[in-house]
Amino acid sequence: MKLNIYQVDAFTNQLFAGNPAAVCPLEKWIDDSAMQQIAAENNLAETAFVVKNQDRFEIRWFTPTVEVDLCGHATLASAYIIFSELGHNSPLISFQSHRSGELTVSKEGENLTLNFPADTLREVGLEEISQCGFSIKAQAAYRGKSDYMVVYENEGQIKALEPDFQQMKKIPARGIIVTAPGIQVDFVSRFFAPQSGIPEDPVTGSAHTSLTPYWSTRLNKKQLTARQLSNRGGDLICEDLGDRVGISGQCVLYLKGEIFLP
Repeated sequence: MKLNIYQVDAFTNQLFAGNPAAVCPLEKWIDDSAMQQIAAENNLAETAFVVKNQDRFEIRWFTPTVEVDLCGHATLASAYIIFSELGHNSPLISFQSHRSGELTVSKEGENLTLNFPADTLREVGLEEISQCGFSIKAQAAYRGKSDYMVVYENEGQIKALEPDFQQMKKIPARGIIVTAPGIQVDFVSRFFAPQSGIPEDPVTGSAHTSLTPYWSTRLNKKQLTARQLSNRGGDLICEDLGDRVGISGQCVLYLKGEIFLP
């Protein structure tokens, strides 16, 4: 069996920046074990699998070690491939996830905009994230559906954080978001998920379902600019839509090829 595969840099307009994701369009679903093995072989933060079903696309996301509930950059990358390589003519793509429900991506020029459910955060004590091993004291911590979000005073602190990944693996969450006000953007962040096989993710769209409502309320702004401060870096435009969030960015194609399965 041969499967098409694409690799896309998401949330960037430059090659070798943003967050790389693999996209595998399928005619029908293959075994979960095969998808997990493909994701492990790709060794990227996420591999997305999509199947066209009438007027929408079913989608699933795998890290090298686990299937996850939601992935923003791989959804953005999937939409980019559907628009640019699979001949989708409508400016809107509707995805259906068995874990996260309906997700849409719209296209305007080079910009793609995810429409995702907003996360709901509850404040928790800083002791809940004490195992992260951060040497800089945080201002506050919150728990969302999948992740912890830890708030710091300034951008310099976010850049300086050095987590203890072995300790962090013990925290019962998909990952840890750290964030602070930005200097040239409204807010900055980083995302760590060693418990999901990703020590530090370059750009995490789904984390902005937590970040956007928080910063929208704190800054009293509906539209926000954001930068994820990984080594590769990524730029996002976020919009608070109430119970949904809009997360916009661009994509660049890196490669396309074929997978050969027994």
